[in-house]
Amino acid sequence: MSAPGALIRRPATAGAGGPGDAMGGTDGTGGPLSGLTAQLMLAGVCAGYALGALLGWGSPYFSLIMGDFGLSAAALVASISCLLYARARGSRFRPAWLLFSFSSFMAAAGNAVWGWYEVVLGRSVPSPSLADLFFLLFAPPAIVGLLVLAKRPVTRAGWVCLALDAWLIGGSLLTLSWSLALAHTAHIDGEPVARAALSLAYPLLDIVLVSMVLALHFRRSQTNRSAINTAIAGLALTVLCDALFTSPLLRQSYSSGQLLDAGWFAGSLILAYAPWGVRRNEMPGPQRGQRLASRPIAGSLAALTPYLAAAVCTLGILYNVVEGRRVDRVVVLTGCTVVLALVVRQGIMLLDNIALTHELAQKENHFRSLVQGSSDVIMIAAPTGILRYVSPAAAGVYGREAEDLIGSELASLIHPEDLGSVVHEVRRFLAAPPSEEPTTRIECRFRSGTGEWLNVESTVNRHQGGLIFNSRDVTERVRLQAQLRHNAEHDPLTDLPNRALFTERVRKALGGRRAGDAGTAVLFIDLDGFKGVNDRLGHQAGDELLIQAARRLQDSVRAGDTAARLGGDEFAALILGDGGHDRSAREYQVHEIADRLRLTLSQPYRIDGTEVRVAASIGVAFAEPGISAGDLLRNADLAMYRAKAAGKDRVEMYAPQMQAEVVRRTELAARLRTALHDGEFALLHQPVVDLATGRISAVAAQARWRSAQGILFTPAEFMRVADASETPEADRTAELGRWLLEQAVEQAAERARLGHHTPVSVRLSARRLLDRSLPLNSIEALLTRHGLPSGALMIELADSDPRISFDELEHRLVALRRLGVRIALDGFGSGYAAINALRRLPVDVLKLDRGLVEGVVESARLHKITSGLLRIARDLGMQSVADGVDLPEQVLALRAMGCTHGQGMAFSGPLDEYRLRRVLVRDEYPVPGGVALPVLSGGSLPPIRSNNETPVPPT
Repeated sequence: MSAPGALIRRPATAGAGGPGDAMGGTDGTGGPLSGLTAQLMLAGVCAGYALGALLGWGSPYFSLIMGDFGLSAAALVASISCLLYARARGSRFRPAWLLFSFSSFMAAAGNAVWGWYEVVLGRSVPSPSLADLFFLLFAPPAIVGLLVLAKRPVTRAGWVCLALDAWLIGGSLLTLSWSLALAHTAHIDGEPVARAALSLAYPLLDIVLVSMVLALHFRRSQTNRSAINTAIAGLALTVLCDALFTSPLLRQSYSSGQLLDAGWFAGSLILAYAPWGVRRNEMPGPQRGQRLASRPIAGSLAALTPYLAAAVCTLGILYNVVEGRRVDRVVVLTGCTVVLALVVRQGIMLLDNIALTHELAQKENHFRSLVQGSSDVIMIAAPTGILRYVSPAAAGVYGREAEDLIGSELASLIHPEDLGSVVHEVRRFLAAPPSEEPTTRIECRFRSGTGEWLNVESTVNRHQGGLIFNSRDVTERVRLQAQLRHNAEHDPLTDLPNRALFTERVRKALGGRRAGDAGTAVLFIDLDGFKGVNDRLGHQAGDELLIQAARRLQDSVRAGDTAARLGGDEFAALILGDGGHDRSAREYQVHEIADRLRLTLSQPYRIDGTEVRVAASIGVAFAEPGISAGDLLRNADLAMYRAKAAGKDRVEMYAPQMQAEVVRRTELAARLRTALHDGEFALLHQPVVDLATGRISAVAAQARWRSAQGILFTPAEFMRVADASETPEADRTAELGRWLLEQAVEQAAERARLGHHTPVSVRLSARRLLDRSLPLNSIEALLTRHGLPSGALMIELADSDPRISFDELEHRLVALRRLGVRIALDGFGSGYAAINALRRLPVDVLKLDRGLVEGVVESARLHKITSGLLRIARDLGMQSVADGVDLPEQVLALRAMGCTHGQGMAFSGPLDEYRLRRVLVRDEYPVPGGVALPVLSGGSLPPIRSNNETPVPPT
């Protein structure tokens, strides 16, 4: 089959008729077998009665019983059957079945009276008698019942045409009957009027009944049609027997028990069988698979019925004329009225046809204007897939004239990639019952006149075995949806996939055929120093830097990999595995990719003529069996933060212990505020000694934390958490810095009132110093409240974060120096940022990093570096403090290099307030010369301990 035929052809179904075709299957009367059995039983009973009547029932007496009471029993069965059905079914045809029940009861009563005379009394039935009354009452209820079953006309003209059709049939039958027999019956001399009227009443009522049967046969309702046809067949058989009975040829020789009784018997049983033994609840119109040819034939017969009736009437008159008989006045009068009725009916039909034609023309013009003026394209496709009709809107929508499309194959217009789904949907739609799914919707791509593919949405309806397509161009809507979907899944600045799309692609990479590939890796990338670019050059320059970095990242990954921007200056990359099993080789390969990417992102950026540099910290995590996308992203994030904590501008591979460290650090940060409120922190001070005189020039304030569980945390542990701005608890840890500053100032003021005017130094990070929670006026108010001179406070500035704005920091430090607060640069020599800080910031004291001091004696290289740094401080007129001076040899070496002050275990560890005051009373430490040892206040000479600290007194 061709593609168009496959597109439109209705799929075959199991059975042509569909469900419910079996007689009796919908009313609980059984399936096809039970319906056929009932029909066979009915035919057998009727045939048995006919055979008995033909053979004379064996005796004249039994013939009378079967000819009278047998017919009465059959009519009574029909009456009871119609009555039970009418009571059981509450449809609008209930009155018709009640009337049929009454009509059959009249027939049963008439036959019972007839049998009473012939069988019981043993004499002839008088004429007229009570039986004649019952028999005459048989026809009127049946006639009214047929009217109820008929499809009622909706207009007055329809009612007039129905009456005219009935008279045309009845008049023609009356004319024919009168010419053949009734005229002779009406003119028998000497016959009583009652007997003559009774003789005419039977055929006339039968004529009326036959007229109604014929007139209403083509006007019956479609509902319960099989039951109505069966009932009409039973009544027709009864009327036929009545006509034979009233004919002069048979009436003179008729006696009960003859073969004519078999017709009345069969008619009653057929009427009894009609409501129960046939198919009901039929849908109006032909079912699927039903032949449609019967409708035109039935319509033609219905239209020709009045003309056939008039022809019969005319033939009856012509027959009398040809035979030379005198035409009776009744025949002439009846014939004239039939012709007049035919003329009136023809006139009514002509006017009705003119009105219908005018209405049809108006509706056709209305719908034609709607179709031609519609912006949608309406196409009708034949069952073969050929387009039969295309509306003029095709020129505006498809860019092709409707005439060019008519006759073409529908499949040739559909995109080849969409044709399969369209064929599948059409077949599914045609297989579904029309009552359940009258329409369906299809969206595909159509070829336009310019060769472009347009997105078209079509509403599809059935149409005489084919399909009607109501199509509209939705290309702009599809493009807008695609753009909205792209915007929802991509970063608006760099156009890289965002976090949601990146997570979805990681999830897909971990599933499907790559589920067991451990070579899949995720890279988390953070640009170090990006905030400084934003602060110095503005956010527009920062955006341009992100765009260039995204372009570099996109160009550096492979075609199947994914580069994404997660937010801010954070990027990510998904590196798909190659399916290999050598994990170490794969880790080495991905590490090389990450390091090459780090070097690429660290290259200078040219922004508005200015060269800008940033570094990249990259964390790498590999997929493991059973790992989820969220866990893999979290591992890469942890590795990236480890790279930043380890010095930045480096690549770190994820290790399982990183998660445990993060959990511990998070828990530690969460407990900081509670520890402050619960008094678990204590303030210690370590003396800063003049290396030339041994005098205490200052004390450095340090915090110690002993938890409620007895665990002692050193500053290296909890201060790293307090200064970690990336943690969610950073706002909580700011309280620790404020507590440290307030306690140091308060205790320094208390010592000053006791006569110890030794300055105190407090270590603060640059980020904490710029925190809005620690404004300049708060430090000034703190010094004023406690009465401490501003010169007695020194701020030790920790190693500056490259992302901190030097301009803001410089303004902050200048304002502090105006208050009299001295500034010390802590950790000098530990990074390149210290040199930049020394160049720009107002610094009074340089504090050498512990890492330089520890190896100054053993390492000649460190000796030279430290000597050079001290020379810089001396040339700039600054004091210098060496942190971590734990050995006498270090004191001698540093003093020889020009270091002015030292702090460490060579003199004293951190002291509580009680021991500090004892030391300040002496205010001097012996400085090692040859073999001298450090001396503590009180005369005791403890051994030198490099890592011991003075224990925190119990609280």
